[in-house]
Amino acid sequence: MIVVQEVTKAYGTRTLFDNVSVKFQPGNRYGLTGPNGAGKSTFMKILTGEIEPSNRGKVIKPKKVGVLQQDQYAFDSERIIDTVMMGNAVLWDALKERNELCSATEFTDEMMERMGELESVVADENGYMAEIEAAEILRGIGLTDNNHSDLMSTLATDYKFRVLLAQAVFGNPEALLLDEPTNHMDLESIHWLEEFLHDYDGTLIVISHDRHFLNEVCTHIADIDYDTIIIYPGNYDDMVEHKMQARSSVEQENRDNAKKVQQLQEFVSRFAAGQRASQVQSRRKEMDRLAPAEMKRSNIQRPYVRFEQLKPAGKDVVRIKELSKSFDDLQVIKNFTLDIARGEKIAIIGGNGVGKTTLLRCLIGELEIDKGEIKWGSGMSWGYYPQDSGDQITLGMTSFDWVNQFEPSGDQQIVRGLLGRMLFSGEESSKPTDALSGGEKARLLMAKLMLQKDPVLIFDEPTNHLDLESVSALGEGLSQFPGTVMVVTHDRDLISQVATRILSFTPEGIVDFPGNYEEFLVKYPLPEREHHHKF
Repeated sequence: MIVVQEVTKAYGTRTLFDNVSVKFQPGNRYGLTGPNGAGKSTFMKILTGEIEPSNRGKVIKPKKVGVLQQDQYAFDSERIIDTVMMGNAVLWDALKERNELCSATEFTDEMMERMGELESVVADENGYMAEIEAAEILRGIGLTDNNHSDLMSTLATDYKFRVLLAQAVFGNPEALLLDEPTNHMDLESIHWLEEFLHDYDGTLIVISHDRHFLNEVCTHIADIDYDTIIIYPGNYDDMVEHKMQARSSVEQENRDNAKKVQQLQEFVSRFAAGQRASQVQSRRKEMDRLAPAEMKRSNIQRPYVRFEQLKPAGKDVVRIKELSKSFDDLQVIKNFTLDIARGEKIAIIGGNGVGKTTLLRCLIGELEIDKGEIKWGSGMSWGYYPQDSGDQITLGMTSFDWVNQFEPSGDQQIVRGLLGRMLFSGEESSKPTDALSGGEKARLLMAKLMLQKDPVLIFDEPTNHLDLESVSALGEGLSQFPGTVMVVTHDRDLISQVATRILSFTPEGIVDFPGNYEEFLVKYPLPEREHHHKF
């Protein structure tokens, strides 16, 4: 169990959470939710001990807590199996010191005594079985025994994160804290992770912007809202429904009470100066009792995303014929042919590093192709949202000024209205671009695309920095867009919401599937994994 007692965290005048007391029970899987900037990662760092609360609040947690490390390059010079065993810091430090002592040529009495102490630590931490346990976990995440002694630097990004996850669960921790574990994972890896976490029987707290993942994994949601943390039973969709119902109930009660207060006020006005003083007084007390319940502003805010086109594209949007592209000796795309018609919405899926982004960059002319032909329809234009979206925004400007330069008519009211719909209302529109969070930059870039009104929209991993409500709003905007969409994403809800056609990059080549994601999964189901390791 993890117990949080009266914890407050504030930065300057801004309070993220105030006097929070909450318990996370063993056997439950909690999704920690809230919009960008709500304080999810800050709260997670308070749980791990990386940062301190602003007050004297405290966190009581088990002795063994597994934490997912965020820097996938931090262990590049380490062996894979050693990286896993580092998850038990007490054991790893003891093994390291013992090995250093063993390499000495002469032993003093102090060294021999210390060796005995270290052997006790190793025994207490089940260190003699450590490599066997680590190897078992590595097999469970899909790495064969032949790879275990390789360096971490030899692994692809998604497998590095799998090893870091293995590190977090090594030594059977009683609690597991995971901040965005699905980042850098493809669809198959996310599916594997869901099964992996279903086997864990300790206390799990996870942050994710993947709605589908939270709905699959979580038994409870710990939502940061109203300056506190409220725990709801069920998954993310259950929480949103419960929250909206509770708010609607209070709003309805306030409306009913307002009608009663009006009737009481009429009685008080009529008889205040008369002989019915006691009745007037009782009605005044009743009016005080029926005063509207104070409602803090909920932090569930959804931007309003709607893409338009100045004029529809022609029937044939783009034709790709026998396209090939290599980087040195690595051939990423080979003899690929594709015709895209007006109004199609194509989701491009597949593992990391297989060529999805390369295809998009070839299409828009950012990369020179080795062979083949790309022919766009006459007068075609596109809006492009790159994976490194933050780099597109000029620093040293206000958010309003940056967006305003893309409004062709120069009408500032149009820009202010658009920024308001994208959650930059009032003073927020004057926020310097240097101070924007990843999610705010993403919403600004979407505002730019909404102003440009191109008939083709091309998105590369647009959900990376968006909160759950913004991802949902983007899905609505793309599904209702009358033009053509190409989107690279690992977000299954976004694919299901938008795609009418799937391009799947596989080791055997690119599969072009004419249908939605549910139909695609019927024909090409995600593989079920064997559960090699039970926690």
